[in-house]
Amino acid sequence: MTFNRTHPFNDLPLLPPDTELETQPVLKKVISAARALAELKGVADLIPDQRILINSIILQEARLSSEIENIVTTSDDLYRAASDKLFQGDPATKEVLRYREALWYGFDALKSRPLSTNIFIELVKIIRQSDSGIRRGPGTVIANSAGEVIYSPPEGESIIRDKLANLEAFIHAENGLDPLVKLAVVHYQFEAIHPFTDGNGRTGRIINILYLVEKKLLDLPILYLSNYIIQKKSGYYLGLRCITEEQRWEQWILYVLDAIETTSYQTIERISTIRALMNEFQDSIQKQVPKIYSKDLIELVFQHPYCKIQFLIDAKIAQRQTASQYLQTLASLKLLRPLRKGRDMYYVNDDLIKILS
Repeated sequence: MTFNRTHPFNDLPLLPPDTELETQPVLKKVISAARALAELKGVADLIPDQRILINSIILQEARLSSEIENIVTTSDDLYRAASDKLFQGDPATKEVLRYREALWYGFDALKSRPLSTNIFIELVKIIRQSDSGIRRGPGTVIANSAGEVIYSPPEGESIIRDKLANLEAFIHAENGLDPLVKLAVVHYQFEAIHPFTDGNGRTGRIINILYLVEKKLLDLPILYLSNYIIQKKSGYYLGLRCITEEQRWEQWILYVLDAIETTSYQTIERISTIRALMNEFQDSIQKQVPKIYSKDLIELVFQHPYCKIQFLIDAKIAQRQTASQYLQTLASLKLLRPLRKGRDMYYVNDDLIKILS
C-alpha cells in the first residue's frame, strides 16, 4: 500500500483489514457499548407512541449531522418547517429536512432489501436533490481550513464501484466480528472511498443507523452519533487519519464504541425526560381540565413541537372550533406557547424542544 495525500488513494485496502481488530481494549469496550445499546432498545419500547421519539430525535440528528458540514439552521425554523409544508424556510433548513427524508427512505428500504450500494446512491440523491451518483471526474480532494490537501480519495468510477462492492460484501459477511466493531470499520471505509462529489458525511452517518437497525441491534432509528462527533471532532478526524496513513485501527474503533455507549445513555436520559414531561402534561390536564383530556391529544403535541389546529383535525381528535379551544386551553395552562407567524398560529411545546435541543 502506498499513500500520498495529494494523489488518489486507489490503493485503499479492501476489507476486512489485514490486522487484529478485536484487541483486548476493544473487546472490553464492546461489552459496555453493547450493554448501553441494548438498554436503549428496551427503553425505547416504553414510549407509548414511538412516532414521538422518532420524529423528534430524527429532526435533531438531521440538524446536527448537517451542522458538521457547516449547514446551520435553528431548531425553531426546523420544527416550524417540519410542521408546515407551506413554510419555505431558508436553504439550510430545506437541506436539513432532506436529510430527514433520506433517513426515513433508508429505514423503509430496509424492510424489503439489505444495505447496498444502490441504497447509498438513493440516499445521496435525496440529500443533494440531484440525479448524480458515483463520482466520475477527477480532482476530488479533502482539504483542511487552511486549504491544505489532507486526503485524496480513490478516483475512477470502476475503482470506486469495486471498493463499494467489497464494502457491501463485508457488511453482510459472517466473519465472526462483533457488529459494533464492524460498524466502525464500515464507517471508515465508506468515508475513505468518498464515493460522491458531495454528501458523503451525511450519507455515511445515515448508513451507521441503518446498519444498527439491519443487524437488529435497534428496532427504531434513534441512535445518532453527530452530537458526539461535534463535541469530539478532533478525535474523529485523527482516528480516520491514523488508519489511512498508518493502518492503526484500535484508536478509531475505541472512538466509535465510546460514541455508541455515550450517545446511548444520553438518548436513554432524553427518553426518560420526555416520558416524565408527558406525565406532567397528563396530570395537569386531568386535574385542571379533565373534559378535554385524551391520550391522543397529549401524544399529538409531543409528535409536533410546533402544533397547529389542523393537526388535531387530521388526527380526528376534534373539529376546527373545538380543536382551537383545546390548544388555547393548553396555552392557558402554560403547557404550550401560542405563536403567530404571519397568518399562521402555532402552539409551541417549549419544554419538549428544550429537552431535544
